[in-house]
Amino acid sequence: MSTGSRSFGEGADALADAFYPVYQWVFSEGSDFVADVEVKLAEARMDDPVELFVSRAIGVGVLVGVLLWALGLVLGYVLFYTGLVGTETLIGVPVPNDTLLAIVQALKIPALVVGTGLVFGFMGFTVGFGTILAVPYMRSSSREREINMLLPDAVSFMYALSIGGLNQLEILEAMAKADDTYGEVAMEFRSIVQETEYFDTDYRTAVRNRAMETPSDELSQFLTDMLSIINSGGDMTAFLSDKKDKHMRTAKQQQELTLDTLELFGEMYMTLSLFPLLLIIILVIMSMLGQAQMYLLYATVYVLTPAVGIGFLVLVSTVKEDEPGDGYLEFDDGEPGHREPGLVDLGLVERFVGDHAVFDRVKSREGNYETKQLLRHPAGFFRDRPLFTLAFSVPVTAVIVGNVVLAGVAPTTVDGIVDAPIWGTFLYVYLPLYLVGVPLAVFREWNVRSRRRITNKLSDNLRKLSSANDTGMTILESIKAVSDTTRGKLGEEFEVMHEKVNYGTSLKRALVEFNNKYHIPRLARTVKLISKAQEASSQITAVLTTAAQASENQDDIERERRSRARMQVVIIVMTYLTLLAVMIILKVKFLGTMSGLSTSSAATAGAETASNQMSFGGDIDTQLLGAMFFHAVTMQGIIAGFIAGYIRDASLLSGVKFAVVLPTIALIAFAFA
Repeated sequence: MSTGSRSFGEGADALADAFYPVYQWVFSEGSDFVADVEVKLAEARMDDPVELFVSRAIGVGVLVGVLLWALGLVLGYVLFYTGLVGTETLIGVPVPNDTLLAIVQALKIPALVVGTGLVFGFMGFTVGFGTILAVPYMRSSSREREINMLLPDAVSFMYALSIGGLNQLEILEAMAKADDTYGEVAMEFRSIVQETEYFDTDYRTAVRNRAMETPSDELSQFLTDMLSIINSGGDMTAFLSDKKDKHMRTAKQQQELTLDTLELFGEMYMTLSLFPLLLIIILVIMSMLGQAQMYLLYATVYVLTPAVGIGFLVLVSTVKEDEPGDGYLEFDDGEPGHREPGLVDLGLVERFVGDHAVFDRVKSREGNYETKQLLRHPAGFFRDRPLFTLAFSVPVTAVIVGNVVLAGVAPTTVDGIVDAPIWGTFLYVYLPLYLVGVPLAVFREWNVRSRRRITNKLSDNLRKLSSANDTGMTILESIKAVSDTTRGKLGEEFEVMHEKVNYGTSLKRALVEFNNKYHIPRLARTVKLISKAQEASSQITAVLTTAAQASENQDDIERERRSRARMQVVIIVMTYLTLLAVMIILKVKFLGTMSGLSTSSAATAGAETASNQMSFGGDIDTQLLGAMFFHAVTMQGIIAGFIAGYIRDASLLSGVKFAVVLPTIALIAFAFA
């Protein structure tokens, strides 16, 4: 542990010790609130004693409360004693006599200052105390979500191990070691194994304890049912088979619920995204009537419009579930499966650099080789790592925009941008968007499509492997047979695995290397299942059939999700195009008419007849409003693009292509309007 983290921990413990008497005074021993916090600490796998954790939360709340209380006193003094806020009449209630009035007048301002301090102090304590207490609740909720998502595949894994001949304890130990694939589910089983190994607890009691402490109700029910099978001596394989089918159905039902919620959000977005537009129209009409409040119009365009989109994106992220895990598997020797690009991590030689000169030379040669490979195939490098395009595109963009500004081509003032809104916005927004977004979107889509070539045929090829293995072939012979009859990328990878094993690589390592090349979470779970089962026997037909069923279940879920998400993307795009069309009509028809009225009013300003007429719309700056309309649809297009991508694939990077295309439509429309 580093010195900084150790000092922080000691400071937190000192704070908890200092406020422990306050905890004892506020909370009784049987407090339901404390009991709930203790449960959440256990579910979140946080080892803090509940007494010290709540005491620390009280301490943080008091410190933040005192800080904001002092800030509130200063703010109250500035507002009320200096007269920035009038205090002549507060609530308008008459005072019956002069003596009471004098007392009220004397105490009014001090009371307001003290009251402001108390309000800020209470808010500070609530924020500080609540933020600390929210940590275990958030972690528990996150673990529950991940456990529920991975449980169907974890049960399939346990079923495959049971078919392979492992007993109950071996299944628990195998699940405990599979944290690289099954994440928090494996951590729950690791707690069971550790409790039996280090605390001399029989595994039945350990299973019962974990069933009561896990944050997932589904896993709790599974462990409870499994415990009844263990106690009764029932057939574990049949039990796991039933649970596998049940949890696969549950996963589909949960996916249906999520998609229904997203459809509701899509309908909400249609209303929310049009709200800024309606507000802009109202404010423009108020300006026509001589009640111009330009700061409200600025706030609507540059604050409210992006805030609504970002808020909706946050709302969607609470429902939209991305796939947990990074897709990498570890090797048997403890070597991590996840390696950085070659120039950053040169692999095994990094462990021995500095011990002998030969390893330094090997590292140098390896670095030169990796550099040559990168220069020889830069497209492949960026395809595998799309975010690395930012290391090149961002500096290039900064240099180009900087040179454009220094050359005097780009407007450098607000008035200059208003006079040439299309050109100015293009240089400051669209040009960086294209230079950064287009390469990132292209290589990201290339990456996704290349990985999808593996998963698209995975289920069918697992069925082929199962059929070949059922004829008596070994798993290696089955892989060779499938590679000979399978076209495409997956067939090539099967052939590569067969050749690797022929040249001395173990089958398990070849499978892990194949998985880590594409690092897809669902592929990792399939490979983990097969590699673990083949250690016991080469005849794993039932295991391969189970893997195929799990993969087909994922295919069904993915197919339904894409179909329903496509409709949500269409709704978002059509809503944006509607907003754009309305803005174009406002600019061309409405602002054009207002500009004509202003010109007519100016031409007749000296006439005697015009002096008795109302100047309707004469003070409207149509050039400024046109620029603001363009900026509004540009921001809306970028945000709508990211929302569409996130709904489609649960990834912000998926929205880059939409965030490039949608504002481009606005640019073309306003350029020709």
